[in-house]
Amino acid sequence: MREIVLHDTLSGKLQPLRPRDPGRVGIYACGPTVYSRIHIGNARPFVVFSLLRRFLIREGYDVSLVVNVTDVNDKIYDAARVQGRASGELAAEMTALYKADTDGLALGRPDHEPLATETMGPIVAYIEALIERDHAYEADGDVYFRVRSDDGYGSLSHRLIENMDQGEDGSGSTPINDRKQDPLDFALWKARKEGEDTWWDSPWGQGRPGWHIECSAMAEELLGVGFDIHGGGSDLVFPHHENEAAQTRAARGAELTKLWMHNGMIQFTGEKMAKSVGNIALLHEVLADHGSETVVMYLVSGHYRQPLAFSEAALEQAQANVNRIREVGRRLSPGASPAELEPVRERFFDALARDFNTPEALAVVNEWIRQAGAVEDQELGDSHLREMLGVLGLEALLDAAAEAPAAVRELAERREQARAERDFAASDRLRDEIAALGWVVRDGAGGFELLPL
Repeated sequence: MREIVLHDTLSGKLQPLRPRDPGRVGIYACGPTVYSRIHIGNARPFVVFSLLRRFLIREGYDVSLVVNVTDVNDKIYDAARVQGRASGELAAEMTALYKADTDGLALGRPDHEPLATETMGPIVAYIEALIERDHAYEADGDVYFRVRSDDGYGSLSHRLIENMDQGEDGSGSTPINDRKQDPLDFALWKARKEGEDTWWDSPWGQGRPGWHIECSAMAEELLGVGFDIHGGGSDLVFPHHENEAAQTRAARGAELTKLWMHNGMIQFTGEKMAKSVGNIALLHEVLADHGSETVVMYLVSGHYRQPLAFSEAALEQAQANVNRIREVGRRLSPGASPAELEPVRERFFDALARDFNTPEALAVVNEWIRQAGAVEDQELGDSHLREMLGVLGLEALLDAAAEAPAAVRELAERREQARAERDFAASDRLRDEIAALGWVVRDGAGGFELLPL
């Protein structure tokens, strides 16, 4: 196994991966709150940690990837109320759509996908442990965490305690709450309010958990305390992950995870993509228009820690990269690649071992393609390229058959109509648009056929 280093948000430095259990790596990545369809920004952590899992498996580790689903939350209550629906019904529907949308990325599923609603026993027990240790208190059916009881509070987000604002379930603003002993304290359990149709019994009355305690309980239930990597978007560092870390220190006297790994945000017109802002591109629509390989190529084109701009130009560049690799794949044969290209392949995995640098790894893929083109007098096997693309979730580019995205099929159908109407100028223009998206349309007696370039 080569040494793998990853950026740790807590220390602010690159840290070597030293698994708690030799040869095994546990990863917990925060998943979505399911009150609506997910957007391309939600897909970035799913892709980052799915591919990190692939890389670690390739390096010889036994990996357990946990990606939770927050299916009880204020946002779900609010969305269900607006739609005149039961909150549990909405959460179940959106959970199913989330899984269908991420299935469209063709990366497989995480090893575990726990639901908050199915973890109530461990959540309640966690809160009881915090109360017993005097790190939490009950007030009229609510339970709050005493933030100032944790001496390490603020260490993850590198914030001074006097400059903090908890927000309510991550909304960014703290409502006036007379029940709190300190404005900085945050909710572990929330008493049932009028109109809330999803609730559980607890020692403090009917209600439901706060956001942060849900993840602490789900992570510990599946990975234990001190697991190897906790991941998620950089927007979760505070308050969500800061609070998770504090809860575990207080309840267990130990750190929740060994390494905190955060991905940058997708940006649309210079702003973070967010449903609250309205500048979103829904994942299932982007996949329908561009296909899974192009979307994954776009998401790995930037370093995971950096913001990534979302635009049609960025997707077009990703499509061009997909087309180039697909064309090269047609010229390769199944089997072993030339031995002289093995050092290039090793540089690919070295790049991923240095803080999972996918842009550098893609550059090595292009270098392998360039050098392969210079190899003479032998049949070129695709094993190196298939191995590298497999770690990046792009192995389908070497498959003979590929289904055209919906946007390409629509252009082809419009071209077919133009040909029927003998509008050959429009037909030629649409053919060129199809080619620009990486496809060629072949006409036949039974209709058209779309083939990747």
